Amino acid sequence: MIQTTNPATGETIATYETLDQNGIDAKLETAARTFRDWRTISVSRRTEVLHALGGLFESQNEELARLAVTEMGKPITQARAEVSKCADLLHHYAENGPPMLESKTWELSDGGTAEGRWLPLGPVLAVMPWNFPYWQVVRFLAPSILAGNVGLLKHASIVQGVADKLEELVLEAGAPEGVFQNLCVSSDPIGDVIADNRIVAATLTGSEGAGSAVAAQAGKYLKKVVLELGGSDPFIVMPSADLDQAVKDAVTARIQNNGQSCICGKRTIVHADIYEEFSDRFVAALKDVKLGDPMDDDTELGPLSSEGQRDTVLDQVAKAKDEGCTLVFGAEKIDRPGAWMTAGLLTDVPLASDTGTDEIFGPVGQLYKAKDIDEATTIANAIPFGLGSAVWTTDEGEKEHFANAIEAGMTTFNAVNGSKIEAPFGGIKRSGHGRELAEFGLHEFMNLKTLVHPA
Repeated sequence: MIQTTNPATGETIATYETLDQNGIDAKLETAARTFRDWRTISVSRRTEVLHALGGLFESQNEELARLAVTEMGKPITQARAEVSKCADLLHHYAENGPPMLESKTWELSDGGTAEGRWLPLGPVLAVMPWNFPYWQVVRFLAPSILAGNVGLLKHASIVQGVADKLEELVLEAGAPEGVFQNLCVSSDPIGDVIADNRIVAATLTGSEGAGSAVAAQAGKYLKKVVLELGGSDPFIVMPSADLDQAVKDAVTARIQNNGQSCICGKRTIVHADIYEEFSDRFVAALKDVKLGDPMDDDTELGPLSSEGQRDTVLDQVAKAKDEGCTLVFGAEKIDRPGAWMTAGLLTDVPLASDTGTDEIFGPVGQLYKAKDIDEATTIANAIPFGLGSAVWTTDEGEKEHFANAIEAGMTTFNAVNGSKIEAPFGGIKRSGHGRELAEFGLHEFMNLKTLVHPA
C-alpha cells in the first residue's frame, strides 16, 4: 500500500493498493502483446498521438499543475511551466522526430551498399523521481512513443496521483492500452521486473544509489540502461559577468523547485575580484526569497517534497558545521505542519569533505571564492558528479576554457542551467550515462539495424 501526503500541510491525500506479482505479470504481458502491434503502426499515426497528448497537457495545464503541487510541493508557477514544457516536447517530437528515424545509406568498397535502419526495441522500464513528476516521465515517454516502443513506469511513491494521471492521458490521446502503463509498486519488485524477459531496457532518473542498483541488475541481464543521477553543479561567476543578472540567477538556481533540482547550481564559485560584492548581494537576495503557500503565484519557495527529505537536508547542514563549514544564515526547520525549512547558505566548505562532494537536495547553497580561472575550474571539478554547470563571463577565451575544462555533460553560459528540448541532455562520472532529448534520446532505445546489399 502506498500513501501520498501533501508536504505543505502534512495531510494524507490518498492511498493506493500496490500490485501483487499477478498484477505485475499482467502488466508485463500487456506490454509485450501491445508492442507486437504498436511497432508496426506508422510513424504518422504515432505523431498523431504525440500531438494529441501535447494538446491534453495544454488544455489541462492548471489541473495537472495543481496535482503536482499537492503531491510534492513545488510552487504553482513552476508547476505550470513544467506542464507547458512537456507539451512543447511532445509537439517537438511529433513535428521534428520523423526525419530522425530516416534510414541512412553507405557506399561499400566492394560496390555494394549498406543501409542503417532505426527499429524499436520493445518494452522499456522507466524508474522516475518526484522532483519533476511530469517532465522526467515525458522526457522518456515522447521518444518512446515515436520510436514504436512501449513503456512501463515505476514512479516515485509520493506522486502516485501524477503517475495514474499520466497513464490516463496517454489513453485519452489515442494510444492503445499497453503503450504506457503505470506500475504502482514499491522499489522491492523492480529487480525482478528488470530481469523479466519481456523487458528489454531500463531508464532511471534519481539518486546515485538507485541508479547503481538498476545498472547492476540491467548489467547482469545484459540490458541497455540510461541513467540520469545526482549533481552538485557549479555556478561560476567571473569578473566580466553582469552581476545583477548573475546574482538573480544564482538565487533562482538554488531555490528552483524548492532546491530540489539535479541540474541547477548548488555550488556558487565566484572570482576573488568580485567575491565580496557578489557575496553581499547574494546573501541579501537569498534572505529576501518569498516563502509561502505553494499554490500562491507569488511564492518562490515552498515546502520540500516530504518531511523525510527536509530532515535529510537539515542533517546535512548539521554535518557541514561539524566539518568546519560556516552557516552564514538560515537552513532552519519551520515549526508548522508539513515539510518546511528556510533557505540557507554555507561557506568555508573544505573541498574534500562530505559537504563539498555530496549533493544537498534542498534550498541550501554553498559559496566558494576562487583566486583565478584555474582555481575556479579546480573547485568546479572537485566532485564525483558531472551533470550540468553554468558559467558567467563575457570573455570568449574564458568561455572556451570552461567549455573544455569543466567535467560535466552540459555547460550553460550566462543563464541558469537547464535541459533544452532540442539538445541532448545527460551526465558523466557519477551523474550517470546515456543521453536524453533530441535525436540522441530517441535513438538510445532503438536498434540501428544494418542491412547489407551486395553489388
